[in-house]
Amino acid sequence: MAVLMLFLLVGATATGAPIPGAPPPNVVVILADDLGWSDLGCYGGEIATPHLDGLARHGLRFTQFYNSGRCWPTRAALLTGYYPQQIRRDAVPGIPGGGQGRRPDWAPLLPQLLRPLGYRSYHSGKWHIDGPRLQGGFDRSYSVEDHDRFFHPRHHFADDQRLPPIEPDTGFLVTTAIADHAVRHLQEHAREHPDRPFFQYLCFTSPHFPLHAPAEDIAPYIHRYQVGWDVIREERWRRGRSLGLGRHPLSSLEPNVGPPYHFPDALIQLGAGEVNRPVPWIDLDAVQRSFQATKMAIHAAMIDRMDREIGRVLDQLRTMGAWNNTLILFLSDNGASAEIMVRGDGHDPAAAPGSAASYLCLGPGWSSAANTPFRRHKIWAHEGGIATPLIVHWPDGIRARNRFRRSPGHVIDIPPTLMELAGGTWPSERAAEAGLLPPGQSLVPAFRRDVILARDPLWWLHEGHRALRVGDWKIVAARDEPWELYDLRADRSETRNLATRHPDRVEAMAAEWQRLADRHFAAARESSGSDL
Repeated sequence: MAVLMLFLLVGATATGAPIPGAPPPNVVVILADDLGWSDLGCYGGEIATPHLDGLARHGLRFTQFYNSGRCWPTRAALLTGYYPQQIRRDAVPGIPGGGQGRRPDWAPLLPQLLRPLGYRSYHSGKWHIDGPRLQGGFDRSYSVEDHDRFFHPRHHFADDQRLPPIEPDTGFLVTTAIADHAVRHLQEHAREHPDRPFFQYLCFTSPHFPLHAPAEDIAPYIHRYQVGWDVIREERWRRGRSLGLGRHPLSSLEPNVGPPYHFPDALIQLGAGEVNRPVPWIDLDAVQRSFQATKMAIHAAMIDRMDREIGRVLDQLRTMGAWNNTLILFLSDNGASAEIMVRGDGHDPAAAPGSAASYLCLGPGWSSAANTPFRRHKIWAHEGGIATPLIVHWPDGIRARNRFRRSPGHVIDIPPTLMELAGGTWPSERAAEAGLLPPGQSLVPAFRRDVILARDPLWWLHEGHRALRVGDWKIVAARDEPWELYDLRADRSETRNLATRHPDRVEAMAAEWQRLADRHFAAARESSGSDL
């Protein structure tokens, strides 16, 4: 998680409101799955991502943007503008919640709000939101619900109707299919609805495990990562600093922090090359180094391929004449993943790594590199788990080129941003009637210039991991552990815990975290009998 006119920069009023009679904008939101903060070239990485780098070069890069730390909470927040706990899409004490929770009727999805404004909406890729896609306001959808197979998915749907399973060895690749359907949706729109704006929600499953990629995609990277994750982290950190992403210190590896869930049987299946702790590369033996370097080569190949498929979607926007007035947003649903498991069709140790018969996960060593310079991983509320790149590109609407935006933001800000630019009202009428105001705010002022938006504290909770950001101060705690305190202006990488130096600040921020938690839980409980 593409057309939106930033009217302010092309003759709009001083408030950023749409010019009367101006054409409504199109929007493309591109969402990667388990992409690390530094995996893209334009965020310091060595992986070839020329199409995304091009969007950044001709647009904006946000340096302090956040998600909700995991796939389904982030997707719910992105399409509703609410924290997932408010709408029962993450765990809430005392009521059904989490990944199986049902949204209340005052939290419609963004396409349902855009439809009365004349928009047609299209979805392609991962879903992970409650309810059918078309019922959620999308006019067309291709949905991949098989997250264990990139070459022959068994569970995928067109317009909520199940499609036949893909047979093995047919040349099918999920990443390509997701882009194919997005291109078809846009071609159909240009042919049948040329006078209406569109919202394209393009959700890749890359580079989420299993690490699957065609051999020819892996080949260019097969030797690149033999230097190890220590060296790659250092290179990415230095490159990010030279790009202007921030002068933050490089966090240390945490050799005692492994995957968030322990699957001992999987480690046995994966063999002697697997390592479930981010120990120094020099401490690995030759078998482990070879195995680990190959895993990162596959991760890189998956991102490289995703970028190329995004390029085809961008070409379609140009072909249909929508390029200049399309707002494109690119981001990730959480940080890179330290998980190690074996699911799906299992893992054949004799199979070529990256092939359909293999089942590999990135693991904490390379996840630490992918999230450079930050600590921890997907699921945690430390910066490595919740920080995401955000690229914003819109030729007609944003005058700035190759600029950074340093205001903190969150995926809850995307719906109010798009609704403002589309000429709609926010929050939805149902939410306003219920007195349940969403916590997000419009990013439009930050599109105009590099300003720090005045906003309420940013709040996180997932599986006991919790955090609160107030200005440049952040408290964060892993499950069952005490609060840590960081000054993110000087230490975004969370290397110097200041909790013992500022106990009063920790106490006040912890009380605010609890106040917001109580409010969010109350919203979920008050509407527990009212489902979509």
